[in-house]
Amino acid sequence: MIARAWADASLSEVLTTRPLHLVAVGKAAGPMAAAFVAVPQLSIRQAVAIGTHLDEALPVHVEWIESSHPFPDPRSETAGRRALAVAQSVHSGEVLVILLSGGASALMASPVEGITLADKVATTRLMMNAGADIHALNTVRRHLSNVKGGRLAGACIGTTITLALSDVVGDDLNAIGSGPGVADNTTWHDAAAALERFGGHEHLASVRAVIQRGLDGALPDTPKAGHPSLGRATARVIGGRLEAMAGARMAAEARGYTVLTIDEPVVGEASVAGPPWLQRVQAMARETAKPVCVISGGETTVRVTGDGLGGRNLEFVLSIAEALDAGPTHAGLHFAAASIGTDGIDGSSGVAGAIVDSTTMARAAQAGLKLPGHYLASNNSLAFFAPLDDVIRLGRTNTNVGDLQVIVIHES
Repeated sequence: MIARAWADASLSEVLTTRPLHLVAVGKAAGPMAAAFVAVPQLSIRQAVAIGTHLDEALPVHVEWIESSHPFPDPRSETAGRRALAVAQSVHSGEVLVILLSGGASALMASPVEGITLADKVATTRLMMNAGADIHALNTVRRHLSNVKGGRLAGACIGTTITLALSDVVGDDLNAIGSGPGVADNTTWHDAAAALERFGGHEHLASVRAVIQRGLDGALPDTPKAGHPSLGRATARVIGGRLEAMAGARMAAEARGYTVLTIDEPVVGEASVAGPPWLQRVQAMARETAKPVCVISGGETTVRVTGDGLGGRNLEFVLSIAEALDAGPTHAGLHFAAASIGTDGIDGSSGVAGAIVDSTTMARAAQAGLKLPGHYLASNNSLAFFAPLDDVIRLGRTNTNVGDLQVIVIHES
């Protein structure tokens, strides 16, 4: 993916003719930094990578900061301070390169004055549990941070170039990693509205006080388009869910499948989005030669009302398990469907996702499991799939470009 930057003549000229200062942050920080510093014609003055686990391919001259995800901890603050220090050290004729990937919002933190890191974590938890999508979540995050929402680029008097792997539906650079290198198109009013919708009214006094100060004009808003500090900032998305779907398509075709894809992203509440998705793919595949594989991508959300272990991918496929149960409507066909987090982690489950097929419900009954609705009501989808050994374990993939949904249909 890094090679895509060189296809842009205007970017490659800047990158190869000026001194560079590198900050790579996100789940793919290690691999992205390693690929970038391996380009021989670059003049790199300093390089920092901030991620969850050290990549063995990362050269020793790249400073590594191990940080925390999905929620920030003191290491995240250390990373935020270091990133700001790098940005502030860039001279006017030099370039700050930000290599951005999923997870950056938690991995690099610097709370604004008036709140603590614990306040930010509590706010994020409340909003996530209330089903906030990434756009609402990051609107609040940007306004509570000294590095997000264009503020990292704003600390740099040189040129800023952001190259991003997108984990956000729509590839909005403002939302990927909360947009540390680009202008923010949201305001204090947007942050207040997002918090009101997903944050409730409890345990957020300090955060509400900061946002109120912003609404009153006592705190500056995040930098907007045309702001002088961002006049030298550019950004590009160099990979995302479409690339993941293309890779899945190649793999399916190599195995003899007729492949269909859904270009529109799969979004919404996971357990609600599953059934209409299944109806759509069944309709698409009805007149297609078998075996057929249908692939989609996106990222759903989960409103947490229970205390079980699960995630959006697990809930998505659990919501279609009964519909896939072998019966008259599926006579002569066998279905298997999966939803997978490309980063290898699905919510609180510790797995990447799960698979369901035409035999799932019969095997569940034999194992003494309850119906899917019981597990969905308590957000405990892992308890359904684990006894069936139908969870998908990928381990860490060192990237994140959203989720993939795949269904294969065979003639029995």
